[in-house]
Amino acid sequence: MRRVASVIRLRPEKEEEYRRIHASVWPGVLDTLRKANITNYSIFVRDGQLFSYLEYTGDDYEADMAGIAADQTTQSWWLITGPCQEPVASAAPGEWWAPAKEVFHLD
Repeated sequence: MRRVASVIRLRPEKEEEYRRIHASVWPGVLDTLRKANITNYSIFVRDGQLFSYLEYTGDDYEADMAGIAADQTTQSWWLITGPCQEPVASAAPGEWWAPAKEVFHLD
């Protein structure tokens, strides 16, 4: 199992909308995530930052992420959620959700 964490900024004027749409994530988006071996997925918010954590249980992370990105329902979902977000200042060029490095873990 691979643990994956990432961060992005939440536009302050979009926080209420972001919370509302995530209260009812589309079933097709959830199905796509499950098919891509994503489990234990959470998004947290604090002080204008979104922090996501997920566990990946597959054998080809890059292929599964490409499958998520190719999914039409997920692409439509991103058209709605994308305007609520903006990359953190330290994100690499073209990077949306910036990966966070694990510095501690307790099982």
